[in-house]
Amino acid sequence: MAKSKVYFSDLRTSVKESLPAKMKRLMENAGLNGIIAKRNLVAIKLHFGEKGNTAFIRPLLIRPIVDLIKGLKASPFLTDANTLYAGTRGDSVAHLMTAIENGFAYSVVNAPLIIADGIRGASFSRVKIDQQNIKTAYIGKDIVDADALISVAHFKGHELSGFGGTIKNIGMGCAARKGKLEQHSDLSPKVKEKKCVGCGDCVDHCAQRAISLREEKAGIDPEKCVGCGECILICSNGAIDVQWNADIQLFQKKMVEYTLAVLKGKEEKVFFLNFLTDISPACDCYGHSDAPIVHDIGIVASKDPVAIDQASVDLVNRQAGISGSCLTKCMGPGEDKFRGVYPKIDWTIQLDYAEQIGLGSRKYELVTI
Repeated sequence: MAKSKVYFSDLRTSVKESLPAKMKRLMENAGLNGIIAKRNLVAIKLHFGEKGNTAFIRPLLIRPIVDLIKGLKASPFLTDANTLYAGTRGDSVAHLMTAIENGFAYSVVNAPLIIADGIRGASFSRVKIDQQNIKTAYIGKDIVDADALISVAHFKGHELSGFGGTIKNIGMGCAARKGKLEQHSDLSPKVKEKKCVGCGDCVDHCAQRAISLREEKAGIDPEKCVGCGECILICSNGAIDVQWNADIQLFQKKMVEYTLAVLKGKEEKVFFLNFLTDISPACDCYGHSDAPIVHDIGIVASKDPVAIDQASVDLVNRQAGISGSCLTKCMGPGEDKFRGVYPKIDWTIQLDYAEQIGLGSRKYELVTI
């Protein structure tokens, strides 16, 4: 398989070129102009950040993407789909309020915000893919209806997939609530009673009311549990876990198949950006963000969703870990930072499987601009 090109820009700037100007040069070199036609409706898929989170991509850095697309006489809009859990992005009203409070106002980003799967997450299109695990995917309708798709992902760690990048941003992020539930349905958190201290934090956090205290120990009702995995990170005692060998592998494969569904019919109309900044250990879906595990690195762009995530992992792992972060092992340059945070998660599953089903190539050429 031929190497895919991944374009890289560090964060160095000067009086001659600001970061927004450098971003424009990065996107033009990577071929963004070639996928956008006049009057195209262009979905810019990003994560607006949960209320209280501070690691998401700064809105001011979304503006150059919008301006470039508008300069091509197209019509961009910023979008995401509602979350499976309650949180502050569980319906379109709360989602839009959170996005605006986090800085994604029209005056800042120069584009409207549209939640892709409707007010309660029930507006979706069925996309038939007939893959090993998913036969028909449920994707936010406004993303399916858009002429082109730009994925703008904050690259960071993730408690179920090891890392979250382009594939996570598209496969999970573009799925309507029904699609998110389908991807999580095989995850089965279990409580280790010896470690549980009965604090009740998981009970308070569970949007499905699937967790309760029984004789001062947490218990999970499998009939109510939707498998979102939030309780795993919430438990400060490490008392909640899943069957990693079986469930996590299936979860990652479903996420990859959903990525295939999102890109179906848009293969020549997609473009991917990963921001390797504020590389926090967990998803931006939490109402907090822990300290970065490595220093800021830069921004990568590509037309290959597999290559860009592989390049991003490699760039992170080349760095030295930051002392004082949650990372306490695999600190040296070249060591696997994501395995250091989540030793039980094999993040290579998503990349191997994505390559296997034809989404792209793990082999890449890094082009520095």
